[in-house]
Amino acid sequence: MKKNTLFVGLDVHADTIAVAVAESGRNGEVRSLGIVANKPPSIRKLVRKLQKKRELQVCYEAGPCGYTLYWIMVGMNVTCEVIAPTLIPRKTGDRVKTDRRDAIKLARLYRAGELTSVWVPDPCHEALRDLVRAREAARKDQRAARHRLGKFLLRSGIYKPTKMTNWTLKHIAWIKTLSFKEKSHEVVFTDYLHEVEHQRDRLKALESSIDTAIEESPEHIREVVSALQLLRGVAKITAVGTVAEVGNFSRFSSPTQLMAYMGIVPSEYSSGGPGKKKQGGITKTGNSHLRRLMIEAAWSYRYNPSVNLRIQKCQNEISTELVAEVKEIAWKAQHRLCGRYRALLAGGKTKQVAITAVGRELVGFIWSIAVYVETKQEAKMENAA
Repeated sequence: MKKNTLFVGLDVHADTIAVAVAESGRNGEVRSLGIVANKPPSIRKLVRKLQKKRELQVCYEAGPCGYTLYWIMVGMNVTCEVIAPTLIPRKTGDRVKTDRRDAIKLARLYRAGELTSVWVPDPCHEALRDLVRAREAARKDQRAARHRLGKFLLRSGIYKPTKMTNWTLKHIAWIKTLSFKEKSHEVVFTDYLHEVEHQRDRLKALESSIDTAIEESPEHIREVVSALQLLRGVAKITAVGTVAEVGNFSRFSSPTQLMAYMGIVPSEYSSGGPGKKKQGGITKTGNSHLRRLMIEAAWSYRYNPSVNLRIQKCQNEISTELVAEVKEIAWKAQHRLCGRYRALLAGGKTKQVAITAVGRELVGFIWSIAVYVETKQEAKMENAA
């Protein structure tokens, strides 16, 4: 740590930023500098003022304001870190929370090295992540719209014909033939049906945009997405979502770190001396989007290992120099995870617990494939250079 380093804590809101600084050294002064507007000109003016004859290290909490402030700092050659809010140390007896106190606490803890930063996605990964999350939101809205229409028909005493699967083309065509005596019921029915069709079209449009985004993305992203699809249960949306949320898999030195990042590792309370080890459910403290994708994919490993048509098609799309190794890892995953699921059930575990354990191990195979592909891509770029 340089003696002239100034640690800056920013408590960021939509319109304002509370600023505090901590001088280098254990006993360096920590003070508030007040409030500035959350606008690029005001931020740049503040940085230029603080940069005089000293090096700046800036931090702020991750939140709804995104990474705009981070990129402003990087553009001015200032070291900046975005801090994970859930990992900031907190005093249980502290009942006073203000912007000024939050900024001072950030500056002090940042100087002490007590804060944990998050990965800041590059513009390509951030755009892809937002697109995938928009598709996830559309999926939830579609489910809600279908639920409203279905329960409306149920309240009206209308039941679908037997042996008809919900929300297929045949089912939708049958719904459109319905009519109601009361005009108000007809209005409600038309509105609910319109919303179901709107959400269906919205979902198709977003999925088409995801396909286009992958085609236009850099080669290293396309290769990882294609390779992950050789795993059972990992179709295009799951693969794209995983890559968008994780970014560079090589930043995790082991699959265990990636599992912890997803919050899919067991919680533990082993305080009280040696031999007292007690584990509980998964921590659920990581990336919830990734955790959901892994659990959904894990359900595919209930069945015997096989190579379906989707996987065969994906094998033809991956690069020739990668396909052999990736196929071997994916096939190993099928045998391992299917056996793991059945062993856990035989041991008396519930399906949900078994699937969660399978999902955790699936992360390890995803990490292996992604790191292998990234390593090959890096070597290819070095040879080209």
